[in-house]
Amino acid sequence: MLWVTFGGQNGFEVRKKYANKRKSDGKVRSCRYVCANEGHRVQDKRDHLTKCPRAKTRTDCQVRIGLILDREKGIYKVTDLILEHNHTLQLPQTAHLMVSQRKISELQGFEIETADDAGIGPKAAHELASIQVGGSVNLSYTLQDHKNYLRGKRQREMAYGQAGNMLMYFQEKIAENPSFQYALQMDREEQIANIFWADAKMFTDYAYFGDVVSFDTTFGTNKESWPFGVFVGFNHFRENMVFGAILMYDETFESFK
Repeated sequence: MLWVTFGGQNGFEVRKKYANKRKSDGKVRSCRYVCANEGHRVQDKRDHLTKCPRAKTRTDCQVRIGLILDREKGIYKVTDLILEHNHTLQLPQTAHLMVSQRKISELQGFEIETADDAGIGPKAAHELASIQVGGSVNLSYTLQDHKNYLRGKRQREMAYGQAGNMLMYFQEKIAENPSFQYALQMDREEQIANIFWADAKMFTDYAYFGDVVSFDTTFGTNKESWPFGVFVGFNHFRENMVFGAILMYDETFESFK
Protein backbone atom coordinates (compact mmCIF):
# COMPACT_ATOMS: atom_id res chain seq x y z
CA MET A 1 0.00 0.00 0.00
CA LEU A 2 1.17 3.54 -0.79
CA TRP A 3 0.19 7.02 0.27
CA VAL A 4 -0.35 9.23 -2.78
CA THR A 5 -0.92 13.00 -2.87
CA PHE A 6 -1.78 15.38 -5.65
CA GLY A 7 -1.23 19.10 -5.13
CA GLY A 8 -0.09 18.52 -1.53
CA GLN A 9 -3.68 18.34 -0.28
CA ASN A 10 -5.60 15.11 0.15
CA GLY A 11 -4.51 11.53 -0.38
CA PHE A 12 -5.63 7.93 -0.82
CA GLU A 13 -4.41 4.37 -0.50
CA VAL A 14 -3.04 2.60 -3.57
CA ARG A 15 -3.00 -1.07 -4.59
CA LYS A 16 -0.82 -2.70 -7.20
CA LYS A 17 -3.16 -4.22 -9.78
CA TYR A 18 -0.50 -6.15 -11.68
CA ALA A 19 3.17 -6.13 -12.66
CA ASN A 20 4.65 -7.94 -15.65
CA LYS A 21 8.32 -8.85 -15.30
CA ARG A 22 10.95 -9.92 -17.78
CA LYS A 23 11.99 -13.53 -17.37
CA SER A 24 15.61 -12.73 -18.16
CA ASP A 25 16.33 -10.33 -15.28
CA GLY A 26 13.05 -9.97 -13.38
CA LYS A 27 12.73 -6.26 -14.23
CA VAL A 28 9.17 -4.91 -14.40
CA ARG A 29 8.10 -4.31 -18.03
CA SER A 30 4.68 -2.86 -17.25
CA CYS A 31 2.47 -2.34 -14.22
CA ARG A 32 -0.70 -0.65 -13.04
CA TYR A 33 -1.57 0.95 -9.71
CA VAL A 34 -5.17 1.62 -8.74
CA CYS A 35 -7.01 3.36 -5.92
CA ALA A 36 -7.60 1.07 -2.94
CA ASN A 37 -11.36 1.68 -3.48
CA GLU A 38 -11.20 0.13 -6.96
CA GLY A 39 -13.69 -2.64 -7.69
CA HIS A 40 -16.22 -4.18 -5.32
CA ARG A 41 -15.63 -6.42 -2.31
CA VAL A 42 -16.90 -9.97 -2.68
CA GLN A 43 -20.12 -10.75 -0.86
CA ASP A 44 -19.64 -11.29 2.86
CA LYS A 45 -20.94 -14.83 3.45
CA ARG A 46 -20.11 -14.92 7.16
CA ASP A 47 -22.81 -15.35 9.77
CA HIS A 48 -23.64 -11.79 10.84
CA LEU A 49 -25.20 -13.06 14.06
CA THR A 50 -21.75 -14.06 15.31
CA LYS A 51 -19.51 -11.77 13.26
CA CYS A 52 -19.85 -8.08 12.49
CA PRO A 53 -20.30 -7.42 8.76
CA ARG A 54 -17.24 -6.04 7.01
CA ALA A 55 -17.22 -2.33 6.28
CA LYS A 56 -17.86 -1.48 2.63
CA THR A 57 -14.65 0.21 1.54
CA ARG A 58 -14.79 -0.45 -2.23
CA THR A 59 -16.61 2.11 -4.37
CA ASP A 60 -15.50 0.96 -7.85
CA CYS A 61 -13.22 4.00 -8.04
CA GLN A 62 -11.62 4.28 -11.49
CA VAL A 63 -8.46 6.18 -10.47
CA ARG A 64 -5.39 4.43 -11.86
CA ILE A 65 -1.98 4.90 -13.41
CA GLY A 66 -0.35 2.55 -15.89
CA LEU A 67 3.38 2.43 -16.57
CA ILE A 68 5.40 0.75 -19.32
CA LEU A 69 9.16 0.42 -19.66
CA ASP A 70 10.81 2.20 -22.57
CA ARG A 71 13.46 -0.36 -23.48
CA GLU A 72 15.62 2.09 -25.42
CA LYS A 73 15.74 4.84 -22.77
CA GLY A 74 15.39 2.55 -19.78
CA ILE A 75 12.68 4.70 -18.17
CA TYR A 76 9.00 4.19 -17.43
CA LYS A 77 6.31 6.07 -19.31
CA VAL A 78 2.75 6.74 -18.21
CA THR A 79 0.33 5.02 -20.58
CA ASP A 80 -2.95 5.26 -18.67
CA LEU A 81 -3.97 7.88 -16.10
CA ILE A 82 -7.32 8.66 -14.44
CA LEU A 83 -7.38 11.10 -11.50
CA GLU A 84 -11.08 11.60 -10.67
CA HIS A 85 -12.19 9.78 -7.51
CA ASN A 86 -15.80 8.88 -6.69
CA HIS A 87 -15.28 8.99 -2.91
CA THR A 88 -13.97 11.28 -0.20
CA LEU A 89 -10.20 11.51 0.04
CA GLN A 90 -8.18 11.24 3.23
CA LEU A 91 -7.32 14.54 4.94
CA PRO A 92 -3.67 15.30 5.81
CA GLN A 93 -4.64 15.61 9.48
CA THR A 94 -5.68 11.95 9.63
CA ALA A 95 -3.37 10.51 6.97
CA HIS A 96 -1.19 8.86 9.62
CA LEU A 97 -4.10 6.59 10.57
CA MET A 98 -4.20 4.94 7.15
CA VAL A 99 -2.91 1.37 6.87
CA SER A 100 0.12 2.38 4.81
CA GLN A 101 1.10 5.13 7.24
CA ARG A 102 0.53 3.47 10.60
CA LYS A 103 3.77 2.41 12.25
CA ILE A 104 5.26 1.72 15.65
CA SER A 105 8.62 3.36 16.19
CA GLU A 106 11.47 1.73 18.11
CA LEU A 107 10.76 3.96 21.12
CA GLN A 108 7.02 3.23 20.99
CA GLY A 109 7.79 -0.48 20.76
CA PHE A 110 9.95 -0.21 23.88
CA GLU A 111 7.14 1.58 25.74
CA ILE A 112 4.60 -1.06 24.62
CA GLU A 113 6.85 -3.87 25.85
CA THR A 114 7.56 -2.06 29.13
CA ALA A 115 3.84 -1.61 29.81
CA ASP A 116 3.22 -5.25 28.93
CA ASP A 117 5.99 -6.42 31.28
CA ALA A 118 4.42 -4.29 34.05
CA GLY A 119 1.10 -6.07 33.59
CA ILE A 120 -0.69 -3.16 31.92
CA GLY A 121 -3.25 -4.40 29.41
CA PRO A 122 -3.10 -3.31 25.73
CA LYS A 123 -6.20 -1.11 25.97
CA ALA A 124 -4.97 0.79 29.03
CA ALA A 125 -1.45 1.09 27.60
CA HIS A 126 -2.79 2.41 24.30
CA GLU A 127 -4.99 4.94 26.09
CA LEU A 128 -1.97 6.12 28.10
CA ALA A 129 0.11 6.51 24.93
CA SER A 130 -2.74 8.47 23.34
CA ILE A 131 -2.95 10.84 26.31
CA GLN A 132 0.80 11.46 26.15
CA VAL A 133 0.54 12.75 22.55
CA GLY A 134 -2.68 14.71 23.03
CA GLY A 135 -5.20 12.15 21.76
CA SER A 136 -5.44 8.99 19.69
CA VAL A 137 -5.64 11.04 16.48
CA ASN A 138 -2.01 12.04 17.10
CA LEU A 139 -0.80 8.50 17.72
CA SER A 140 0.81 6.74 14.76
CA TYR A 141 -0.77 3.35 15.52
CA THR A 142 -4.13 1.92 16.56
CA LEU A 143 -5.11 -0.39 19.39
CA GLN A 144 -5.15 -3.30 16.93
CA ASP A 145 -1.61 -2.42 15.83
CA HIS A 146 -0.66 -2.42 19.53
CA LYS A 147 -2.11 -5.92 20.00
CA ASN A 148 -0.49 -7.19 16.81
CA TYR A 149 2.88 -5.91 18.01
CA LEU A 150 2.55 -7.81 21.29
CA ARG A 151 1.43 -10.93 19.49
CA GLY A 152 4.48 -10.80 17.24
CA LYS A 153 6.71 -10.25 20.28
CA ARG A 154 5.28 -13.27 22.07
CA GLN A 155 5.71 -15.47 19.03
CA ARG A 156 9.30 -14.34 18.59
CA GLU A 157 10.02 -15.05 22.25
CA MET A 158 8.69 -18.57 22.02
CA ALA A 159 11.88 -20.15 20.73
CA TYR A 160 11.92 -23.53 19.05
CA GLY A 161 13.19 -25.14 22.23
CA GLN A 162 10.18 -23.96 24.22
CA ALA A 163 7.71 -25.17 21.61
CA GLY A 164 9.63 -28.42 21.24
CA ASN A 165 9.57 -29.07 24.98
CA MET A 166 5.83 -28.48 25.13
CA LEU A 167 5.14 -30.82 22.22
CA MET A 168 7.44 -33.44 23.75
CA TYR A 169 5.44 -33.21 26.99
CA PHE A 170 2.21 -33.70 25.05
CA GLN A 171 3.61 -36.78 23.31
CA GLU A 172 4.64 -38.24 26.66
CA LYS A 173 1.12 -37.71 28.01
CA ILE A 174 -0.37 -39.42 24.95
CA ALA A 175 1.99 -42.37 25.50
CA GLU A 176 0.73 -42.62 29.09
CA ASN A 177 -2.93 -42.34 28.09
CA PRO A 178 -4.11 -42.18 24.44
CA SER A 179 -7.18 -40.24 25.59
CA PHE A 180 -4.99 -37.19 26.09
CA GLN A 181 -5.57 -34.74 23.24
CA TYR A 182 -4.07 -31.46 22.11
CA ALA A 183 -4.45 -29.13 19.15
CA LEU A 184 -2.29 -26.35 17.70
CA GLN A 185 -3.59 -23.36 15.80
CA MET A 186 -1.10 -21.81 13.37
CA ASP A 187 -1.11 -18.29 11.97
CA ARG A 188 -0.46 -17.25 8.37
CA GLU A 189 3.28 -17.37 8.94
CA GLU A 190 3.03 -20.99 10.13
CA GLN A 191 3.87 -20.04 13.69
CA ILE A 192 2.04 -21.37 16.74
CA ALA A 193 -0.83 -19.06 17.64
CA ASN A 194 -2.89 -21.04 20.20
CA ILE A 195 -2.46 -24.35 22.02
CA PHE A 196 -5.33 -26.38 23.47
CA TRP A 197 -5.11 -29.57 25.51
CA ALA A 198 -7.31 -31.86 27.62
CA ASP A 199 -6.55 -35.09 29.44
CA ALA A 200 -8.68 -38.16 30.10
CA LYS A 201 -10.00 -36.91 33.45
CA MET A 202 -11.11 -33.66 31.84
CA PHE A 203 -13.11 -35.57 29.24
CA THR A 204 -14.73 -37.74 31.94
CA ASP A 205 -15.59 -34.73 34.08
CA TYR A 206 -17.10 -32.95 31.09
CA ALA A 207 -19.31 -35.97 30.33
CA TYR A 208 -20.78 -35.77 33.83
CA PHE A 209 -20.73 -32.06 34.62
CA GLY A 210 -20.53 -30.29 31.25
CA ASP A 211 -24.09 -28.97 31.10
CA VAL A 212 -22.82 -25.45 31.81
CA VAL A 213 -19.29 -24.41 30.86
CA SER A 214 -17.56 -21.13 31.63
CA PHE A 215 -14.41 -19.86 29.97
CA ASP A 216 -12.20 -17.13 31.38
CA THR A 217 -8.68 -15.89 30.62
CA THR A 218 -8.44 -13.11 33.21
CA PHE A 219 -7.01 -15.10 36.10
CA GLY A 220 -4.19 -17.06 34.52
CA THR A 221 -1.46 -15.24 32.63
CA ASN A 222 2.23 -16.00 32.92
CA LYS A 223 5.10 -13.51 33.03
CA GLU A 224 5.00 -13.09 29.25
CA SER A 225 1.32 -12.11 29.54
CA TRP A 226 0.16 -14.93 27.30
CA PRO A 227 -3.55 -15.34 28.08
CA PHE A 228 -4.18 -18.72 29.68
CA GLY A 229 -7.73 -19.94 29.97
CA VAL A 230 -9.59 -22.97 31.25
CA PHE A 231 -12.98 -24.44 30.44
CA VAL A 232 -14.65 -24.85 33.83
CA GLY A 233 -17.81 -26.37 35.26
CA PHE A 234 -19.02 -27.43 38.72
CA ASN A 235 -19.84 -30.78 40.27
CA HIS A 236 -22.56 -31.52 42.83
CA PHE A 237 -20.30 -30.22 45.59
CA ARG A 238 -19.76 -26.92 43.73
CA GLU A 239 -16.11 -27.75 43.18
CA ASN A 240 -14.39 -26.48 40.04
CA MET A 241 -14.09 -29.09 37.32
CA VAL A 242 -11.60 -28.29 34.55
CA PHE A 243 -12.62 -29.60 31.12
CA GLY A 244 -9.74 -28.25 29.08
CA ALA A 245 -7.07 -25.57 28.91
CA ILE A 246 -5.75 -23.22 26.27
CA LEU A 247 -2.66 -21.03 25.96
CA MET A 248 -3.50 -18.09 23.71
CA TYR A 249 -1.29 -15.60 21.96
CA ASP A 250 -4.13 -13.14 21.50
CA GLU A 251 -7.76 -12.78 22.53
CA THR A 252 -9.33 -12.35 19.11
CA PHE A 253 -12.64 -13.85 18.07
CA GLU A 254 -10.89 -16.48 15.94
CA SER A 255 -8.74 -17.62 18.85
CA PHE A 256 -11.75 -18.05 21.14
CA LYS A 257 -13.62 -19.85 18.35
